[in-house]
Amino acid sequence: MFELALEKNELESCWKGLQQISQLTADESLMALLENPKVPFEAKERLLQERLVGVHPFILNLALLLVSKDGLRLAGDIASQYRSLFDGHQGIEHAEVTTAIPLDEREKEILSRRVGEIMGKKVTLDLHVDPSITGGFIVRIGDTLIDGSIRQNLESLGKNLLEAGRS
Repeated sequence: MFELALEKNELESCWKGLQQISQLTADESLMALLENPKVPFEAKERLLQERLVGVHPFILNLALLLVSKDGLRLAGDIASQYRSLFDGHQGIEHAEVTTAIPLDEREKEILSRRVGEIMGKKVTLDLHVDPSITGGFIVRIGDTLIDGSIRQNLESLGKNLLEAGRS
């Protein structure tokens, strides 16, 4: 889907359409109809055409394919993967960041800028809070892990002290 959208220069419109399909899956009564094997495919097709007015034809075709294969609930995962490819195409990297406490907007901006400098790319943060890290932060970008947590520093210090005591 991404390659087709890229080839046709329709990245943004396809992204918006994928978001719409993903939002449809939150409507359980609609999903019950679309997943019901007793409802004819033509009725499902009309229903999707009514709900997805104005979406790019690629997206409507994808939705119809997913419904025909009982896979419409995968739309959220598909949208997420598409977004990753879209952002990567634009030079934007996603970083999962875990902190001990929630960050304010200024702190988020500073952290995003610093991580971006390290990675050499623009970075958007997906923030999580985990009080067990005590302080600092943990950043994961793809296969790269930056562990600046106090918990990690304390564990390292403990190991160093144990090794020094054995010498």
